[in-house]
Amino acid sequence: MTTQTLPPAEVYQGQFGEFTVTQSDRTGVIIYRAGLMVAALSFAIGSALVLLNNNPIATALTPLYACFSLALGVSLFTIHIYMASLHRMLQIFWAIGSIASVILALSSSEPLVLTVYNQPLTLFGVGFTFVALTGIYFKEAFCFNRLETKGLTLIVPLLLLGHLVGILPTQGESILLGIWATLFLVFALRKTVQAIPADIGDKSVFTYLKEQHLAKG
Repeated sequence: MTTQTLPPAEVYQGQFGEFTVTQSDRTGVIIYRAGLMVAALSFAIGSALVLLNNNPIATALTPLYACFSLALGVSLFTIHIYMASLHRMLQIFWAIGSIASVILALSSSEPLVLTVYNQPLTLFGVGFTFVALTGIYFKEAFCFNRLETKGLTLIVPLLLLGHLVGILPTQGESILLGIWATLFLVFALRKTVQAIPADIGDKSVFTYLKEQHLAKG
């Protein structure tokens, strides 16, 4: 009876030493990317319902938004970010936005999307979800120099702040929303073909930062 042996894990040279990429690391990246894809598809479908239909069924947008938000949360809990404080902050922003969305959805007599659109001040709560999303865009733009995430890092705050203060015409908001949805899909699709170790990053940096934190503690 023969026994099969797994090939040795590839060893990478990091800034603070050597490291290997485990199956758990790879699974985390796959979950992160799957979350992004589900969030992008949900956002794109919702945006299409708004932009391509003169009388969109507003109630259909609430479950799409819920799917988008949950998928985003999954990605935020599996993303690799060197700065633990920044990672935690993005998760907290997502949690604030999610709680605000649930409260609005349960307390308002109209669908959530209409409530947020007609009452821009609600973005001070719900908007934290999109701050967290923009954090992902910024991280990806910084790490991988992707054109679509550079654009998204600018477009999302421009659209939300523009709507909040009422300086954008309806047509301008529609154009920005369409660009946002399109670039988000491009971003999610491009992530599916990116080498997995790239999303894991330099694990020796994580180890070094953890050791420094423990030493200070």
